[in-house]
Amino acid sequence: MKFSSALKFNAVSEWWDEYIAYDTLKKFIYQLEKQQHDLDQSYHDLEAHERTSLVGERTSHTDDLFIPLLDRELRKIVAFYEHQEQELFRDLAELEEMVKQQDEEGLQGDHYADDAYEGDESDDDDSPVRSRTRSTGRRRSTSGAYRRPNLSVTVGPTEAIPEDAPLSPSFDARRYSHSSEDHERGLEDSLISLPGKSGALGKARTLANRIVNLKDSVTSAGSASETIWNSRSNYATDTRLLYKRRITALYTSFTSLKSYVEVNYSGFRKILKKYDKVTYSELLPRYLHDVVDHAKPFTPAAKDRIQDALERLYDLYAKCVSHGDRATAKQQLRLHKREHIAWERDTVWRQMIGRARRGDSDTERAPGAVLVKEPPPPLFAIPTPIGRIRITKGTIASLVALFVFIVLLNTQTVDGDEANRCFAILVFATILWATEAIPLFVTSLLVPLLLVCLRVIRNEEGERLEPPAATKYVFSIMFSPTIMLLIGGFTISSALSKTSIDRLLITRVLSLAGTRPRTVLLAFMGVSCFASMWISNVAAPTLCFTLIRPILRTLPPKAPFGPCLILAIALAANIGGQSSPISSPQNLIALQAMEPPLDWGSWFAVALPVSAISILVIWLFLLVSYKPARSPDGECDLEIKTIRPTKERFTGKQYWVSFVCLGTIALWCVEHSIEQYVGDMGVIAIIPVVAFFGTGVLKKDDFEQFAWTIVFLAMGGIALGKGVTTSGLLEVMDGLIRDMVEGLSLYNVVLILSPVVLVISTFISHTIASVLLVPIAKEVGSNLPGNHQNLLIFITGLICSTGMGMPVSGFPNQTAATQEDEMGDLYLSNIDFLKNGVPASIIATLVVSTIGFLLMKAIGM
Repeated sequence: MKFSSALKFNAVSEWWDEYIAYDTLKKFIYQLEKQQHDLDQSYHDLEAHERTSLVGERTSHTDDLFIPLLDRELRKIVAFYEHQEQELFRDLAELEEMVKQQDEEGLQGDHYADDAYEGDESDDDDSPVRSRTRSTGRRRSTSGAYRRPNLSVTVGPTEAIPEDAPLSPSFDARRYSHSSEDHERGLEDSLISLPGKSGALGKARTLANRIVNLKDSVTSAGSASETIWNSRSNYATDTRLLYKRRITALYTSFTSLKSYVEVNYSGFRKILKKYDKVTYSELLPRYLHDVVDHAKPFTPAAKDRIQDALERLYDLYAKCVSHGDRATAKQQLRLHKREHIAWERDTVWRQMIGRARRGDSDTERAPGAVLVKEPPPPLFAIPTPIGRIRITKGTIASLVALFVFIVLLNTQTVDGDEANRCFAILVFATILWATEAIPLFVTSLLVPLLLVCLRVIRNEEGERLEPPAATKYVFSIMFSPTIMLLIGGFTISSALSKTSIDRLLITRVLSLAGTRPRTVLLAFMGVSCFASMWISNVAAPTLCFTLIRPILRTLPPKAPFGPCLILAIALAANIGGQSSPISSPQNLIALQAMEPPLDWGSWFAVALPVSAISILVIWLFLLVSYKPARSPDGECDLEIKTIRPTKERFTGKQYWVSFVCLGTIALWCVEHSIEQYVGDMGVIAIIPVVAFFGTGVLKKDDFEQFAWTIVFLAMGGIALGKGVTTSGLLEVMDGLIRDMVEGLSLYNVVLILSPVVLVISTFISHTIASVLLVPIAKEVGSNLPGNHQNLLIFITGLICSTGMGMPVSGFPNQTAATQEDEMGDLYLSNIDFLKNGVPASIIATLVVSTIGFLLMKAIGM
């Protein structure tokens, strides 16, 4: 979690304006970064290719601008802390004085009786000048007026009992016929600790009349050793409960103040660390230790005073409530603190966590974050007796799909009842997938439902299976070794991201790219492609877009390098989706259809050269198209801010994750050689799951955050493919396909199939394209001389990843399309995708259908 989010989660809401202005300081750092980069370019000696000595003064210049802002925040925090500390210690001293007076008055005291007012005879409970007279003297408030102690009782989080309210049945004399233990337990269950904030520990609500009546119920004076703190009388019990509320509220306030100090100290450390990282300064050790550590809230003496106050409250609680048991006092006060935090912040916490998970934060959007799609506006609404029905494009698409489905079910389109019904399911699912009228995974879940209910599945003898047998068959093939392989890929991706191995390696590689735009562009494309192989082409572009923020912030306005770099990362991430079997679902669907399945070594032998060549050719194309090395005015060459590598060293956990990941990948590569021991690649995929979740590298929450929608999407695609095969629909298609490819050579079929796959994968999801086209490629290949079905499946799977000509063509493009500059303007337009994405797609497809084809033939496919 980023510190800005952690600050919101841990701050006391009423004190929000008194915390360090972390976000404001961070924005100012980015402004300093841009100014510093401009100075570097201004003082660059073009003839000598050297920097002048003036540039060496940049650190002191930025320090002189940034330190006053830190000083202002520190003064604000110190002033607020001193005010709160003064009020809280005054309340603590008053509470200790009250306990002392209670000891002197004992069971016969009448200090809760209504008192006289000074200067005001009104019954306003909120009057700050109320006073009370005691036999031991008077206590004067800091304002000069006498102050009455506040021992209020609340029935709930907000409802207070008015002082002049009539006695409720719960205070009736008949209540005391019960034991005092029941009475105390009942009150403790009904009372909730006050959410006290500093000196305002709740409005003054006394129970004078009730306490007087309670005193009348004392039936005996008790033994000589009986005190107000151990007496079992009702009056003593209620008195202890009132002190318990006051002590608990004050304890919560002190712990909130302690947390305030800790959070702000972390804020100074975090913002100084970011400042040093961005401006290449070394301000953190100097300012933190020489200034912040000597400010009053952060000194050891101040921390000791807070801790001493907490210890005094433990003693008071032990004396007044827990019968001298200090350990119990600590435990109960800490429990009250946790309950207070849960009660006060639970709603806000849940709402903020929910927004963060949806990417729907009302704060500044994090770099690289993807905006969640808003619900499409309705085209029109139809009034009905039960309300207005909103009609959207999705509604119309769903109705069209349903209409076509019903028509096909009642029309004999293909031979065979099962084949005809399967064809109707196939068209129905295709329309819903293509239009995304409903979520993709929901359509996938409809597939097994329709296959079973319409009795599409047949056994090997061609007999229609009954629903119970069809259900067992469909669900058995949905969770296949391919699905386990997908889950294993998610596990590796999550472990690499959580341990920051991906960021560590990527920043070190990018730090070698230098400052030349063309070199930086190629470096980012290579990193994006490589990252997509292992942390998926969903997470890789998001990570890369985060890393390029320092570069984008320092570019001149309207510099062509910005959109060129963003588009290059997206295109490279799409190419990376074809590079390894676990980098995208379409690759796994292709592997599932291959007979026999292709091992990882063979996949890499084809995919890695194809991806590398595609990246290089697309890089050259982008250099020609954008000319990113030139400044907007065309007068000079751009100089790119270098990526600073992290100084963190590999930890034991990171070494463990690296070892397990490399070992798992190695086993996948030699799976055919050890098949007799492991059975399938899906079994090997269990290794990282057990290794990471079993050792605590990943937690249950990480497992819950896997892309389960993609898993169910793949499961639905596998089920549909089996339905097409077992229903006889594939046999019907076999005749048509045989006539289409009759007389054509293998390479001519490749040249015909490639553009078809490219067009379909450009306009619909890459995964859905593979679901629809892989069975066709398999059938086409089986009808060619020599049975080249694996080759055509392989080509289809690779080309599905090259459809990147539109903003909606794959997740990397969708992420790139949302990137904005500092003015809120999008870096890329639809023209950028059409002008550069479409040619890049054609280039990548040609590489697959030529070089990829030759490599596949070379490995014996």
